Amino acid sequence: MVIKQSRKGKHLFFFLVCFIISPILIFGCAHFDEGHQARSIFKEANNLFSQGSYEASLGKYQQIIEQYPRAGDRGLFEMGIIYAYPGNEQKDYQKSLECFQELVEDYPESAYRKDSEMMIFQINNVIFKDKTIGAKQTQIETLRQELTDRGNEIAKLQKKIEALEQEARSRENEIITLRKEMETVRMGPADRILIEKKERRMTLLSKGKVLRTYNIALGGNPVGPKERQGDNKTPEGTYIIDARNGDSRYHLSLRISYPNEKDKKRARELGVSPGGDIMIHGIKNGFSWAGEYHKGIDWTNGCIAVTDEEIEEIDKLVPNGTIVEIRP
Repeated sequence: MVIKQSRKGKHLFFFLVCFIISPILIFGCAHFDEGHQARSIFKEANNLFSQGSYEASLGKYQQIIEQYPRAGDRGLFEMGIIYAYPGNEQKDYQKSLECFQELVEDYPESAYRKDSEMMIFQINNVIFKDKTIGAKQTQIETLRQELTDRGNEIAKLQKKIEALEQEARSRENEIITLRKEMETVRMGPADRILIEKKERRMTLLSKGKVLRTYNIALGGNPVGPKERQGDNKTPEGTYIIDARNGDSRYHLSLRISYPNEKDKKRARELGVSPGGDIMIHGIKNGFSWAGEYHKGIDWTNGCIAVTDEEIEEIDKLVPNGTIVEIRP
């Protein structure tokens, strides 16, 4: 199995050992007798190594081992070096070990034996370190994955916390609404409505206690009591809620019992019609988006206007027959 070098500076000591020994491949070894007939093949193998043709060089050394067994120890040694050489991209530590081990076993008297034993030791050391580093890298990757998983878990928990916080806020709003409703039930429905034209304020009362207060819009000509039909004035006086319309052009409406006897008398004296259909109502259908902004001007024909949400609440709190007092 080929063991590839994957880190810069890895196995520096082993590289230096190979670097020191590799000149044997390039220049040969003068103090060893290769045999007269094998010398030309050794030279050719060395040249191929120098050119970086490692597979071809190995082939030549294998030829020497097969054809010239007496020079086989040097052939095995040279092959072991090439298999372990750092510059060889196809290096194979296992095959290198096999070459050196075969040399030690088959050529016990060889001059290459001591160097081969040293190479066996160094290569085994490198393989062991590679395995250790590989295990550490696997452990690091596992820890990184765990960290990523934990990060994802934290993100999910954060979203869950945010959802729970949102739910808690919604529950809190529901509780506030329920408390208001409970207070309304406890105090009973409104028995009186006070409308203060100058302050643009309407108050619902029950047994003298305030239930709700609303800002309002009035008729387009709000100053003074209503005298006649079409004067765009909001009445002043005491009335009751005498009817309601759930299908109103202004969302829904509660009718005020205008004109009363005083209003009718004044109209007779003036020789005019007193008018009628004075309501507490919401915003004209199709314009509910205006919301609170509608209260910035007096826009009705004499009615009292609130938002659609407010008229829905008022409709629940105010029964027919409730007294309505409209002050200047």
